[in-house]
Amino acid sequence: MTWEIGLTLGVIALTLIAFIREWAAPDVIALTVLVGVVALGLIDVGDMSLVFKNEAPLAIAALFIIGGSLEASGAVDHIGRFLRDKLPSNIRMAILSFSILAGFFSAWMNNTAIVAILLPVALGFTRSRDMSPSKILMPLSYASILGGCCTLIGTSTNLLVNGTLKDMKMEPMTMFQLAPVGIPLSIAGIAYLAIFGPKLIPSRSTISGSLDIKDRTTPLYHILIGENSPLIGKPLKDTPFFDRSKHVHIMEVRRKGTREMRSLSTLTVEKNDRFLVALHGRSSKAVKAEELCQEIGASLLSTIDGVVTELVIRDESSLHGRTLAKSDFRQHYNSVVIAVHRNGVNITNQLAEIPLETGDTLLVITAVNNLTALDETRDFILTDIADEASGSDAPTKPRHHSWVSWATLIGVVLVATLTDILGGEDGKGIISWLPVIPIHYAAMVGALILLWSKILTPREAYASIDWQVLLMLYGLLGLGMAMQSTGTAKWLAESMVELAQGFVTPDLMPIVMLWLIFLLTLLLTEVLSNNATAVMMVPIVVTLAHTLGVSHWPFVMAVTVAASTAFALPMGYQTHMMVYGPGGFRFSDFLRVGIPLNIICWVVSCLLIPLIWPF
Repeated sequence: MTWEIGLTLGVIALTLIAFIREWAAPDVIALTVLVGVVALGLIDVGDMSLVFKNEAPLAIAALFIIGGSLEASGAVDHIGRFLRDKLPSNIRMAILSFSILAGFFSAWMNNTAIVAILLPVALGFTRSRDMSPSKILMPLSYASILGGCCTLIGTSTNLLVNGTLKDMKMEPMTMFQLAPVGIPLSIAGIAYLAIFGPKLIPSRSTISGSLDIKDRTTPLYHILIGENSPLIGKPLKDTPFFDRSKHVHIMEVRRKGTREMRSLSTLTVEKNDRFLVALHGRSSKAVKAEELCQEIGASLLSTIDGVVTELVIRDESSLHGRTLAKSDFRQHYNSVVIAVHRNGVNITNQLAEIPLETGDTLLVITAVNNLTALDETRDFILTDIADEASGSDAPTKPRHHSWVSWATLIGVVLVATLTDILGGEDGKGIISWLPVIPIHYAAMVGALILLWSKILTPREAYASIDWQVLLMLYGLLGLGMAMQSTGTAKWLAESMVELAQGFVTPDLMPIVMLWLIFLLTLLLTEVLSNNATAVMMVPIVVTLAHTLGVSHWPFVMAVTVAASTAFALPMGYQTHMMVYGPGGFRFSDFLRVGIPLNIICWVVSCLLIPLIWPF
């Protein structure tokens, strides 16, 4: 072992610890690694720019835009609502139907987008059928991951592996190269969920259910402080508005026509102050509006429709790490938080000082007409659909937007697939004059078509891109480059072979290593980012294949699939954290259902891969 290899191993170990302990945001850690390997001399400063020549992040960004168009146009949402309205009250049929829907669309769109679209639809279905939402939400998350294993564009991990292969001057993957293993894997996984899910998945209550919130709709009252009110001159915090037994939730305060943006605890009540309040408590134990107005000497001006709803904090949310107080949540989002659900626990006290985390579920009171604005912030995943909560069926986008978005996605897939099969200037293709159009170029053209046709605005396109994912990919590619340039990947591969030689005969070595590589990748991706795992493993397994004198494809396919099959831990994949709060899950629920699914994926994949890609 050289000192460069030892130093690279140290960087890898430190990176693993940083990701597991969450010392910083994933993109910050990854970019720090990129700068660090240059500073340590593991890659030349001149080679650092080569990282940004990798086409995978570009393809992912363009596909994010196309997926954002599909999400905004309601293309998937309409199908989900139709399914919700037509499905019978049979739990197995519901699991099967929602899983197939999520699995199919996640083969073409970002997994998190699919779950964000179908989450409120699934919750609406379980409410109308009086089912536990946990029974549907966990299969929804799992199926979206399984579907992403079926195509090249199914997940960012697949595209990243493909880009890494190109950087290593190796033959890239085709659009449907993963399908022979991904489709059987999806069928096996969905069958397991539909057959055993009703028994294995526990019935959990949502945060509103566990807090005995019976009525999810609530009127909001505009109250005007009269000139003879006994509250005038008193600090607001010393008035009945702050009496917890009355369950008064202040939405906003207006003074002289201007909304007060200061903290409520600093305000003193003045004549003609206008309050927008919700009167909502558990089991309807709140004070009546007329009683409150009589007590405080105020007039009831009007009422508007409100809703008690749940907001799940997205992974890219600006609220991550901030408290409700520091973020001015009430003023900024026109909503009041009455509880926070985290790791199976409902928090109802001292909410203002709790740093929020990705996956936290906030139980809030807000105006129905504010749901669209909350959705547009992209800080939350909504569990209520805005137009349904308001009683309107009007689509937010013209219907032709959906068809154009689907046509664009299909066009991108067909162009990239058919030119790869038919084209090729090297004489290998059927039509020699037809150039091979790579997926990143086809996806960029598709994104531009949507922009030129006004299906998306530039602002909407930028908002649909998960910039954290892109920056993390660029940073991690630097680590992969360091592993290759220092010989670390070769050293690790040779060490694995030497270790196994004492226990395994040479003829069985490839198949044994395949099973071990898949298991190692699966275990790593449970605690790391799937992209980080793939970047570290691809150089190792390619070198391992060369050392064994066999094809690298079985090992590359094993890493690609295993890096997207994290089912046992809720933090193993973003979609798990999206359903964790709304489903009322506990940590152990994922272990109970996910470990058998991990084993199914391990066995099915390792049996199929050598048959499809022989050694």
